[in-house]
Amino acid sequence: MLDGVFGPSNYRNEVIWKRTHAHGSARRWGDVHDTVFFYTRSDQFTWNSVTQDHDRAYVESKYRYADEGGRYRLVVLTAPGTTKGESGQPWRGYDPTSAGRHWSVPRRAMAELALSEVAIPTRIQDQLDLLFEHGYIRFPAKRGGVAGVPEFKFHLADGSPVQDVVTDIPPINSQARERLGYPTQKPAALLERIVAVSSSPGDVVLDPFCGCGTALVAAQKLGRRWIGIDITYLAVGVMRRRLADSFPELPPIRVEGEPTEVEGARLLADQGLQGRYQFQWWALDLVGALPASGDHKKGADTGIDGRITFTGADGGLLQALVSVKSGKPKADDVRVLKAVCERESAAIGILVTLDEPTKPMRHEATIAGTYHSDVSDRDYPRIQILSVADLLERGLRPQLPPLVSAPIQRAAKVTAPVDQATLFGEGR
Repeated sequence: MLDGVFGPSNYRNEVIWKRTHAHGSARRWGDVHDTVFFYTRSDQFTWNSVTQDHDRAYVESKYRYADEGGRYRLVVLTAPGTTKGESGQPWRGYDPTSAGRHWSVPRRAMAELALSEVAIPTRIQDQLDLLFEHGYIRFPAKRGGVAGVPEFKFHLADGSPVQDVVTDIPPINSQARERLGYPTQKPAALLERIVAVSSSPGDVVLDPFCGCGTALVAAQKLGRRWIGIDITYLAVGVMRRRLADSFPELPPIRVEGEPTEVEGARLLADQGLQGRYQFQWWALDLVGALPASGDHKKGADTGIDGRITFTGADGGLLQALVSVKSGKPKADDVRVLKAVCERESAAIGILVTLDEPTKPMRHEATIAGTYHSDVSDRDYPRIQILSVADLLERGLRPQLPPLVSAPIQRAAKVTAPVDQATLFGEGR
């Protein structure tokens, strides 16, 4: 499929990310990695030099020396083959031609000197003198009166270039701050590396299967613009909450394609069984509730579609249960919600309906009484009914005590550039 989109000639790399530790299996190789396919649109593409931390064991075994410039290893200053030009001429008592070799001046060292505004000579022997004067070259002790081969101090860079086997980014463990409970969630560090190498600040990052939005968070953190696409409103709700938690200064996230009026919501709900689930997830997100379950499996309906958590009198957590109805509402829906709240010891029940509630429904809600919050010192209806028209046209929302937590992990706040005109475009 990727060959069809980008063309086989634009395939660049297969990148392996080790996502877990050893798995035991009696009948196959342990499955411990994910594969990332790297394609470009053409031969002209963005590639930024990004480094990763060095492997400690490698550094200790290869870079065994140190000076004021840091850790270094010793490499020869010559390359195989003889020449008749300057690179084959003697320097400071050593003749490379006699050993069948020629001088090879390290380009990285010369580039570092040039950045320091040091004048770079053109003659090779003068370049070697310059490197020696700046501490890049050392001479081993003479043996039998013969000068040793000059050695270049190859200093350890701040990091190594990114490789196509990624082992330095661990998976998200069960207690990680960034873990949101989404089954295919990837570490933010992995997506940050991908975004960093293949885009520049101000570029647009598109993730057409964005799940819980890790790529969008990475793009926002690194100063890129972004567009995320997913097929379910469950994922959209997770993404919107994650972005709001990670970047509190962001304006409200605009979602293209979600219902903005009652008929649009009705069209969504009328698309069969999956349409009803999509309507349910959309409605839960609209009232600020988290789904009671991300999966809809066969079994008895518990009467709970979503939950909202708030503070109780003693500082503990209480919850409001949310039930969403896309069919014709009736008074029995309210009675069932009251019974579910009693069963679950929930302080408040919220019924979201596609159609307007009937008078008997409102009567059942009224006689359910109120819940008094010592935190805010006010009363709240114990059973609240909100129609889609209430939410979209009248701007109503559930009446709840202060919300302090949620039943899944909130995303950690991220510090990032948020120039809205740059990131989202004027007038959008």
